[in-house]
Amino acid sequence: MGFVRSLIKRIPSTPALPSLEDLSNEKDRFAPRLSFFKRRIRLKGNSKISVPLGAVLLFPCMVIILIVVLIVRHPSSPGGLMMPAGAPPAIRKISEQYDKVFVTGCLEPQTNGPRANAALVILARNQELEGVVQSIKSMERHFNRWFHYPYVFLNDGDFNTTFKETILNHTSAPVEFGKIDPTMWGYPDWVNIDTAREGIRKQGDAAIMYGGMESYHHMCRFYSGFFYKHELLQKYDWYWRIEPEIKYFCDITYDPFVHMERANKTYGFTIAVKELKETVPNIFRYASAYKRVNNLTSQGLWEMFAEPASAAEDVSVPEDNPKYKKPLPEEILSSEPGQGGVPDVDPEAMEGETYNMCHFWSNFEIARLDWFRSKEYNDFFDMMDRSGGFWMERWGDAPIHSLAAGALLAPQNIHYFRDIGYRHTTIQHCPANAPGNRQLARPPFLEMTTKDEKKRKEEDEYWETWDPVKENGVGCRCKCDTDIVDVEGKQGSCLDEWVNVAGGWASA
Repeated sequence: MGFVRSLIKRIPSTPALPSLEDLSNEKDRFAPRLSFFKRRIRLKGNSKISVPLGAVLLFPCMVIILIVVLIVRHPSSPGGLMMPAGAPPAIRKISEQYDKVFVTGCLEPQTNGPRANAALVILARNQELEGVVQSIKSMERHFNRWFHYPYVFLNDGDFNTTFKETILNHTSAPVEFGKIDPTMWGYPDWVNIDTAREGIRKQGDAAIMYGGMESYHHMCRFYSGFFYKHELLQKYDWYWRIEPEIKYFCDITYDPFVHMERANKTYGFTIAVKELKETVPNIFRYASAYKRVNNLTSQGLWEMFAEPASAAEDVSVPEDNPKYKKPLPEEILSSEPGQGGVPDVDPEAMEGETYNMCHFWSNFEIARLDWFRSKEYNDFFDMMDRSGGFWMERWGDAPIHSLAAGALLAPQNIHYFRDIGYRHTTIQHCPANAPGNRQLARPPFLEMTTKDEKKRKEEDEYWETWDPVKENGVGCRCKCDTDIVDVEGKQGSCLDEWVNVAGGWASA
């Protein structure tokens, strides 16, 4: 009892609660301050309706808050934040179960290190010289000034002297110029040219993007099944595709070809997006049939491009339902425009899957040429080619490469170059810079083709400062364009589909 009494004495007394009189006095003290907001004002001079002044002042504040919330909230991801235009999105780590970034941040380039048997390949015409120069200058500044890989230029016509001399002035790397054989460009001898041209004309009338351009169909078919057969590429094991009017944002201070070889990779990409549905309404049905005809089982990559079996095969599904499958065109069903046709493909026996429209954006790709030269890939291309889809529809090389990879490769054969900042047209990926001590001082690059010395220095000074580093960033001295949003944060990106087959998001 003595212990209890002593403990009670040590407990401080509880402060007395304020009395009602005290609360009333406090309320009276604040009343004059609140009365200002209680004043009522009429909506009109002679109106009988009035509202408190506080409500009038509160309304615009709420509107401003709402606008701010709408700006920072991502429209397609509840709870996510929209980054400022052009800034890289917050980078989440991807599982390294099948793939990982080769180099995080910058390295000192190993200019005397091992080299792969590889080439930088550009398909272009003389009139595209300005766009090609833009691409070469970007490639040299951010990568090839250290590694000096050879360029191979291909054209369905002849390169003129101006084109050749200009290119040679923009690089010290070896350069070769080649003409595409007519057997690789244009209509094959088995095609019904009138039917094919009519199919292209109909696509133009339907305003399908590039669908009415005959040369675009030839280009897609060339990059799908012939570029790797060109005589100038026969001596190479690897290729890096370059398009006119592209831009790189980060320094690539390691050799991607060597790292692809070491990691036993086959195909590398930096952007994966969805295709336009109207350009490839039947491509997936033939790709799926190729798997069935050849008894192929998915190695885990096919699921990146396929939606699961569903009501899409149910004839009761109405046409306005997104699960409805458009019937095959009569021209394809009657084996036109190819006389050989694809008799093993039964349009009533497709696999019950639907195409989610995802593909690796092939205007940037680094890949093994022996995979494209393999019997399996060429069997796939031949079957797709004979269907007539390159003419009656606007099949691009990107979904052809991607679906072939899905059927023939596994996730561990693919590499996502998340650290390479890249832009073509209005789509770009630009990573955040790696944190810590992973950013190294940038050596100057005063390319000598610009006659104006002041402009040369200004361009180099532009790259002298790079974007701030961020947690989980992977880039080296990246400086992103700020006029458009990174594709990783936009609707239509297939990053999630890649992550799903690559092992998921990392937990930490």
